[in-house]
Amino acid sequence: MKRCLVLGTLVIAGALSMTLAAFQQPAQPAGKIIEVDKLKDNLYVLKGGGGNTAVFITAKGVVVVDTKNPGWGQPILDQIKTLTDKPVTTIINTHTHGDHVSGNVEFPATVDVIVQENTKKYMEETNAVYGLQTTPAENIFKKNEGRGLPKHTFKDKLTIGSGADQIDLRYFGAAHTGGDAFVIFKTHRVMHVGDTMPTRDLPIMDKNNGGSGLAYSGTLGKAAAVKDVDIVINGHNPTTTTPADLKLYSEFIGDFVKFVQDAKKAGKTIDDVVNTWKTPAKYTGYAEATTDEQRKTRTDRIRSDAQVIWDETR
Repeated sequence: MKRCLVLGTLVIAGALSMTLAAFQQPAQPAGKIIEVDKLKDNLYVLKGGGGNTAVFITAKGVVVVDTKNPGWGQPILDQIKTLTDKPVTTIINTHTHGDHVSGNVEFPATVDVIVQENTKKYMEETNAVYGLQTTPAENIFKKNEGRGLPKHTFKDKLTIGSGADQIDLRYFGAAHTGGDAFVIFKTHRVMHVGDTMPTRDLPIMDKNNGGSGLAYSGTLGKAAAVKDVDIVINGHNPTTTTPADLKLYSEFIGDFVKFVQDAKKAGKTIDDVVNTWKTPAKYTGYAEATTDEQRKTRTDRIRSDAQVIWDETR
């Protein structure tokens, strides 16, 4: 996740990857620009202003997946009006972070908000994002008298709609957070994975909101094995990926976890991990640091993720 983010108080300078860049950009005060990618006749991805937003136009109305940073809810609604006259009926949030949920408060109060049950608790708490914030951001939902908070939750799976409009929601365990939802548009064979795979780089392992380093790879492996999915919408990647990419990303996380665990077993330190970890050559196309600012950002991310894995390893 990347952002100078309205999520909170810690500003991370620079951007190591497209993901970090997206997370670190503040909401624009004016002239908010949303780029639209059409995946199918009634399925779109809206990019800019935070996490990638999916818009699914069904027979009964519009389902929106993730609503970006504060101030971006209305731009999403305005963009949807250029695609359809149908009203937004449902929001699905993939996880709790502010660049994916904050726009909720700008949608009509009649809109149903659905999340994995753990995410509801995290949204209410608005905990600081581990590795990104030193203190929590202002609770945007409390500020708006509870508007935009979830009305419905699911534990492991939930299906909404039917036929061509069917959406399957799945939870495979902790990863980026403890409530990451995978959103499957069944007919179109498309799955939104949120920031469990934000881009091709180390993710945030947000232990303050239930995230786990040790469980991460296995969770992604389960998601990558979902049948009848051809296209993956990522949290911040500028283009879609595939289940094969998701599987490879699972292996990338697994390799990093092993590297950290091996270092701990050998009596080394977190600093040793930071100073020696290099992305294995087999992961072609993964982000690399080429500037001092990017190197600092990468160092911070390696350190925070390594600490999560270190603390979980007994």
